[in-house]
Order: sequence, then C-alpha cells, then structure tokens
Amino acid sequence: MRFDRFVMVDWSGGNDRGATPKRDAIWACADGAAPVYLRNRQVAEDWLCDLIEGELAAGRRLALGFDFPFGYPAGFAGALGVAGPLALWDWFAARIEDAPGGNNRFDLAGEINRRFGGHGPFWGNGLKREIAGLPRTKAGYRNPFPERRAVEHLAKGSFTCWQMSGAGAVGSQVMMGLPMLARLRRRFAGQVAVWPFEALDRPVALLEIWPSLDMPPVPEGWIRDAWQVRHVAEALAGMAPAALAGLLDIHAPEEGWILGVPGAVEMAA
Repeated sequence: MRFDRFVMVDWSGGNDRGATPKRDAIWACADGAAPVYLRNRQVAEDWLCDLIEGELAAGRRLALGFDFPFGYPAGFAGALGVAGPLALWDWFAARIEDAPGGNNRFDLAGEINRRFGGHGPFWGNGLKREIAGLPRTKAGYRNPFPERRAVEHLAKGSFTCWQMSGAGAVGSQVMMGLPMLARLRRRFAGQVAVWPFEALDRPVALLEIWPSLDMPPVPEGWIRDAWQVRHVAEALAGMAPAALAGLLDIHAPEEGWILGVPGAVEMAA
C-alpha cells in the first residue's frame, strides 16, 4: 500500500462560491502543502483531471480522498435497478445536470422519492419552490431503506446521506460527487481503483474520508475546510505503509466505508 502522493478533497454540493476563498466550498490539499481553493465543481474536476494526468505521466501512485459517501445504505442501488455501487455512480452521472450556477439535485431526489411512494428516502428541499415528493423536513417522512450505512453507526456524529439540505447535510455532496467520480473512472479507465469496492492495484486509488473523524482544533486564521484537507493529507502522507494497509483492510462491498473507522460491518448491519 505504498503511494507517492496523497491528495484530499473537501467537496461541495452547492453553486459557484466566487473568486475569493471561503468556507463551504471545494478545497484540495496534496501531502500537507498549501490547500487549493476551487470555486465550483467544474473547476475542481478540471483540476483533478490535470492532477491525475500529471501523476500518471510521472509514474507515481496517487491516493485521492473525498469527504462524501461512496455508497448508499444496502438495497438502494438494487431498488433503482442497478447492480452495485459503481453502477449507481453511472446512474447518477446519466441524470445529474450541473452548471456553476445551479443543478437538478433536489429535483432528482424528488423523482427518486416518487418511485417509492413520495415520502423518502431523501428529505431536505433546499429550494424556495416546492418539489413533489421531496419533503422539507422529516414530518411524514418514511424511508424504505436503512437510515444509515453500517460504517455510520460506528462513526459517531456522521450524517445520513439521505439529508439533502440543512446543517451538516451530506446528501447533496454525495449526489453531486458521485457523477464526477464516475467520469474520472471513465476518463482514466484501467488506471483508477475505488476502495473498498476494488483491489487497489492501479496507479490511482479513490478513498472515502471524513475529516471530522480525527481533527485537531482549527488554528486561528484558517478556513475550516482548508484545514481539514491539509490535516488529513499530511497525516496519511506521514503514515507507514503497513498502518495504511491496516486501515484499508475492510470488507464493505455495497455501502463503502470511511477510511480510519475500524470494525467489522457485522457490528452495525
């Protein structure tokens, strides 16, 4: 499990955040160096493609982490008619419409909910207009799937991927992040492996992280998102390969797993 570079990314499901670096935006950091501010997903995806191309050309192995779930609770992908989490990435990529000033994530969440009766699994309409099937709150909410992945029962304080808006919500990040990961896999076919769904025997490894899992206080003058990715990238870059291999020794073939959370899936199934 030797990697030459560790690049961590704090993703965002929202719109363009402007030219001035700020919180609740996309930030990336390589090996603990100065974090990079990326104002929207289109800029970020271009940056990531350039990064991967450069590392492949140099013959280096890259560990690339993102702070959103790589899978949904068990049963969701199958209920949509797709086989497995990576096929679900492609399913979202075919349906998400994205631009710096807006996207259709809330509408797609409502469309999915209507397939299952219109009361869940997603909730949290963050738009001013109403969306059929997507409740603003959990009043009347019914989820036909598990509320959390197995790993989220072990990672105390983590949020469910069904929540699309509101404090701490990660649902929008997931829905807007998975299509980008699907495109990276297609663009660099045969060069990218996804943990824990695939063996990490390719030059680029995609890893799910959760910076809040083990983060020291944010130093004065730092933007929290920038500090988070710097801390994780620096910590992983300084980790012995054997220790990293231990963290990666996880079996979670449908839901995915957060790097650094120990324990067997059976504990929280």
